[in-house]
Amino acid sequence: MSAEIIDGKAFAAGLRARVGEQAARFNAASGRQAGLAVVLVGADAASSVYVKSKGKATVAAGMASFEHRLPADTSQDDLVALVDRLNADAAVDGILVQLPLPSHIDERVIITRIDPDKDVDGFHPVNAGRLATGLHGFVPCTPLGCLMLLKHVRGDMSGLDAVVIGRSNIVGKPMAQLLIAQSCTVTVAHSRTRDLPDVVRRADIVVAAVGRAGFVKPDWIKPGATLIDVGINRTDAGLVGDIDPVCAEVAGAMTPVPGGVGPMTIACLLRNTIVSACRREGVPLDEAAI
Repeated sequence: MSAEIIDGKAFAAGLRARVGEQAARFNAASGRQAGLAVVLVGADAASSVYVKSKGKATVAAGMASFEHRLPADTSQDDLVALVDRLNADAAVDGILVQLPLPSHIDERVIITRIDPDKDVDGFHPVNAGRLATGLHGFVPCTPLGCLMLLKHVRGDMSGLDAVVIGRSNIVGKPMAQLLIAQSCTVTVAHSRTRDLPDVVRRADIVVAAVGRAGFVKPDWIKPGATLIDVGINRTDAGLVGDIDPVCAEVAGAMTPVPGGVGPMTIACLLRNTIVSACRREGVPLDEAAI
């Protein structure tokens, strides 16, 4: 048995194309482009590359990209002032402040300053609350991408056992909420979970987001389970995920690293931005179609 490899790169390309089509309709209906503002503080190499790729993808989808690159010694007050200006800017539909921020800036202050209705990263507590209670909000891009891939492979997930390994606010917690909304029976596992391999063996769906290379082992996997690997770990052998690749010999379907979840994150950011623009301008949009 060998797992179906879930091609996140191809799925993300399709999603970006659908976003581009909706962006063109939005332009025609509103007389302007949807706009995404990305803020980078400092010159972290990985963050800088990521911000550049977000900008290129935004423009390629037919939307306006507003980049704000600030020096590492920018004060918290100055960053708050920029966020306030972007909140008030009618041309900006989505705001993303690239994390991590320099140590002298409190990320919680910045995240909670962003207008929840422009918070296309889905990190604001208001959007976390909306997700938990089933209300209309924005879902963090990585777990949203994971859900799209799962629905593509599994279809109806009602009644399935799902284990999310990792409890971060960015991936683990929102992923669990999304799976609950799909009527899965969800366990959130973490560093203090007892008998973790036994917990994972019960799962029809495993989402691993712990940041430890090859952490999930083949003998943990229920035959035929679907595995979503969120981990991106740099090793001497290159980029590897949190799930041992040998798990593909047991699983029914599995995302690769790279080329699985990663491409979905930016595609879902674009998706959230066009959704925000359409909501703000009252332009009709079938959100389930993108």
